[in-house]
Amino acid sequence: MKVVVAPDSFKGTYTALQVATAIGRGLAQTPAVPVLVPVADGGEGTVAVLAEPLGLRHRAVPARNPWGAECEGTVALAPSGAAYIELAQVCGINAPHEGSRDPVTADTYGVGMLMADAARQGATEIVVAAGGSATSDGGFGALRAIEERGGLRGTPVTVLTDVTTPYAEAARVFGPQKGADAGQAAALTLRLHHRARLLRRDPTYVPRTGAAGGFAGAMWAQFEAELVSGADYVLNALSFDDRLADAEAVVVGEGRLDVQSSQGKIVSAVLARSAGIACFAVAGSVGADLGPLRGEFMEIIVASDEAAMEAAGRAIGQRLRVRQGTGRQALG
Repeated sequence: MKVVVAPDSFKGTYTALQVATAIGRGLAQTPAVPVLVPVADGGEGTVAVLAEPLGLRHRAVPARNPWGAECEGTVALAPSGAAYIELAQVCGINAPHEGSRDPVTADTYGVGMLMADAARQGATEIVVAAGGSATSDGGFGALRAIEERGGLRGTPVTVLTDVTTPYAEAARVFGPQKGADAGQAAALTLRLHHRARLLRRDPTYVPRTGAAGGFAGAMWAQFEAELVSGADYVLNALSFDDRLADAEAVVVGEGRLDVQSSQGKIVSAVLARSAGIACFAVAGSVGADLGPLRGEFMEIIVASDEAAMEAAGRAIGQRLRVRQGTGRQALG
């Protein structure tokens, strides 16, 4: 009884691999055979889940966090010559910082430093996972860092996004979760409208350009970056459809399962590829606004630590065993 275990990270607490391993331990105590496929959607943990399948080699690069403090970033290099960068590592909402975490001054300068370094080192492509940012600067910090360091030298850019929000809506939709109050979110929205007019092409209402507070839009406008679903990019890189073949069930996982889980996130992407397969969810918490997404699962189990995740895996395996036995009795 093959069960594919495909959770995202529980942001700030457990990596996708830790979650998958814990659920897999529980499943292994039942007749289920767990197949661990940790996933990501272009946000925190994306480079980690791509490291093994893509053969990435990490190189440390000096950078800055969203409030200008020095930090260490990473450029992950693939044998193909592509460079992978995770924006959240240096410009993320969980980036370490000892001073004020002002949502208005937070910028993307640090990720621009990493991109310029990758271009200078001869990368054939720059792939940026853009989710999980602390910023709403419209990508202007990154543009400044890139310009000061000699540009991208024509290197193609791909931005992995975990949202479909346009540039002009980034601060209104995501500003509050980055610490912006209503007045700051309004001011940031006006700033995004102004900055959109300064770019080579207008990203104001283009889908996905609002990722990372408009960073994706700046890359699209200035460097003709390709904006793609981070979830689908990762699933393709992991050969997820092949791993799903002959599976009895699939288990997804997320730190918080809510209405946003159905809007470009990894959960919705996995569900779209799992038609006809029993689906379960393990989540740190569940929003009251889950809506129709709730009906996509045979069961949703809340688990906020590894012991609870293991217990969830065990419960899922037991339910599948009962379901399989019932099905055989019906056939008999």
